Amino acid sequence: MTYRTAVRVRTAAALLALSALAFGAAGCGTSGGTGSGSESGSGAAPAGAAAGSSGVTLTLGDQAKNLQTLVNASGAFKGASYGVKWAEFEGAAPLFQAAQAGAVDTTYAADLPTLQALSGGVPVKAVAGLRNDGTAVGIVVRKDSKIKKVADLKGQTVVVSSAKGSISEYLLANALQQAGLSYSDVKVKYLLPTDAQAAFSAGRIDAWAIFGVYKAVATQQGGREIVNGADGRVSGYGFIGASDKALADSAKKPALRDALRRIGTALEWARSHPAEYAAAISKNNGASAEVAKTIVSQSYGRLVPITPEVTKAVQQVADTMHAIKVLDPNVTVADSVDTSLYTK
Repeated sequence: MTYRTAVRVRTAAALLALSALAFGAAGCGTSGGTGSGSESGSGAAPAGAAAGSSGVTLTLGDQAKNLQTLVNASGAFKGASYGVKWAEFEGAAPLFQAAQAGAVDTTYAADLPTLQALSGGVPVKAVAGLRNDGTAVGIVVRKDSKIKKVADLKGQTVVVSSAKGSISEYLLANALQQAGLSYSDVKVKYLLPTDAQAAFSAGRIDAWAIFGVYKAVATQQGGREIVNGADGRVSGYGFIGASDKALADSAKKPALRDALRRIGTALEWARSHPAEYAAAISKNNGASAEVAKTIVSQSYGRLVPITPEVTKAVQQVADTMHAIKVLDPNVTVADSVDTSLYTK
């Protein structure tokens, strides 16, 4: 299965997953780095950003200005000796298409989109991990539901948002397994988050596997969370990836190493300046103040080296999704990483 084939199936999921964070199409803007620029995700590399004093320019792939907003707000790329261009995309699927076409040097995505890209043969390596606590993903039921725990889902219909292969589906599959159930013990129905939100509010959905702002809104509207992704029920990892072409470029590789260090610094800034980060999200992405605070509380908090612990956790995701025929062929995570760039 080629990535171009796979992406047609997955694009809707990627785009809807981003709708919880994007609040509008990714647009043009400037970054805080030396000689930096930005372009919305058309699949082509952005043009016109000047190289820094090193003569090198990195094209950093991003989703809906999430990473760029963080970097700009923190000022982490100020003084970089290389140029930075931002290639903005609506979701992970078109970003990985750009990586396959050689249009970006780096990628930025959660574990499952990265696994799907690797399964599809996209020439990238994961070079650093992004870590959060997993609580942004959960299974929510109506407040008056007879479902009190995961085991009670047996024989029930569970709505998964947004489509086959989402992180919500992984949580459902893993939580069922931990409860001693098989995936076939529930009936899965896929609904876009906005459609599912309306149906849940109207009482037409009893169990909903969902993420991010949608989960927060569901609980505000009388929902009750029976399980979330904490305690290893989702990996809690995303990845910064680098294209094989960029990794083979002797001039770009030191710039990539420095860029990762600066992204790590930006995340540290976000942890210590949550109000400022939320304000930047509101300004740049059009989110309300309340939603921006929710995004900050659920966002990736640290950049981490890709250790055996990381690859083991994400391999479990791969194996679980392969077993329910979502990830095919499977991926050996340890063979798809480059641990030399980020070793903090």
